[in-house]
Amino acid sequence: MKNRKIVVASSGASGVNLGMKILKLLPLEIEKHFIMTQHAEVVLDKELHITMHENENIASSIASGSFGVDAMIIAPCSMNTLAKIACGIADNLVTRCASVIIKERKQLILAPREMPFSAIALENMHKLSTLGVIIAPPIMAYYSEQQTLDDMENFIIGKWFDLLGVENNLYKRWE
Repeated sequence: MKNRKIVVASSGASGVNLGMKILKLLPLEIEKHFIMTQHAEVVLDKELHITMHENENIASSIASGSFGVDAMIIAPCSMNTLAKIACGIADNLVTRCASVIIKERKQLILAPREMPFSAIALENMHKLSTLGVIIAPPIMAYYSEQQTLDDMENFIIGKWFDLLGVENNLYKRWE
């Protein structure tokens, strides 16, 4: 069985650290690729005080269907990025990669991080959902008894890993 290739992207919404944590927690045997939008870099700098270097290379290998990416998760996913994907706009590497994932009928998970959702955002999510895109906002559940922010993040990432078919024990499951 070949190694899976998963793209993790973060766009400009609060919670950019979730994308970075996904990368850290994905098993070593998965080939990982990371994309961060310029606005995500700004949010990351504000939230984690980390300087990232811009990578807007639309000619990157992951921008091609022939590269063979298996899945992509955008966490967090800004409403701007979600709207571009819903409208087929591929003007940067994140949206281009998402467009390819949809075209190739591979698994795309979007984690919109905004509240409340506007009617426009919900309409875009509905449109994407009918195309097979999974809409999975970072929402915690209380049954897994999280005590810390790290526990909450692990629960959310564990649920995303479940969707990706990545085995994990990041949270207490329903009994």
